[in-house]
Amino acid sequence: MTTQPSLLQQLPPDLDANRLPKQVAVIMDGNGRWARQRGFPRVMGHRKGVDALKGLLRCCRDWGIGGLTAYAFSTENWGRPSEEVDFLMTLFERVLQRELAEMMTEQVRIRFVGNLIALPESLQSAIAQAMAQTADNTGIEFTVATNYGGRQEIISACRAIAQEVQKGEITPEQVNEELFAQHLYTADLPDPDLLIRTSGEMRLSNFLLWQLAYAEIYVTDTLWPDFDRAAFHQALQSYQQRDRRFGKIHQ
Repeated sequence: MTTQPSLLQQLPPDLDANRLPKQVAVIMDGNGRWARQRGFPRVMGHRKGVDALKGLLRCCRDWGIGGLTAYAFSTENWGRPSEEVDFLMTLFERVLQRELAEMMTEQVRIRFVGNLIALPESLQSAIAQAMAQTADNTGIEFTVATNYGGRQEIISACRAIAQEVQKGEITPEQVNEELFAQHLYTADLPDPDLLIRTSGEMRLSNFLLWQLAYAEIYVTDTLWPDFDRAAFHQALQSYQQRDRRFGKIHQ
């Protein structure tokens, strides 16, 4: 997504458009707690969480951020109560179908990463349709990590590379960071510059373990359904105060 002035009209004046993260990743935590605090069933938290994600995606678009990656469902989430898992699968499918037309209008390019073949077939079909239909869109890149696990992704990449070595297609000496990254789910995506985690939890939860090597991490106590433009503004303020050295020392 280009940072045209028309797209940055809503950027808060205390943010430097030239120092925004190009790619943002978010661990959307706190839906259940948000619902419990209000005496609602957990599913209400997930519904409100969808609204928060739509708001963040639109804010990224408005402020000239090129990509957003959201951790929607982890490989460990299958261990939740079956009623909640079933609800989430249905929610994902309905949201995709409902929002596809708007994504086309707003030129959002959506893609899903993870072990997608383990998802319900109807959801797989909805995902395939959304990815195909938005593939040529030129706006923000929206990546949804679904049935995703960082360790599993790395193991899968290792297996694929080992098979290529075994077949004689490459030599062990050719294996480097660039080749390894090409075998990840996110092969053609830039690494995130900023990771946001809501609800105050201080852990990565098996999310983008390779890709987050040099990301700046911002944790907020805000529960995900309450995460809005003001909360994102604070995250970006914090990001712009960081000195990103990528392991080097400034002379």
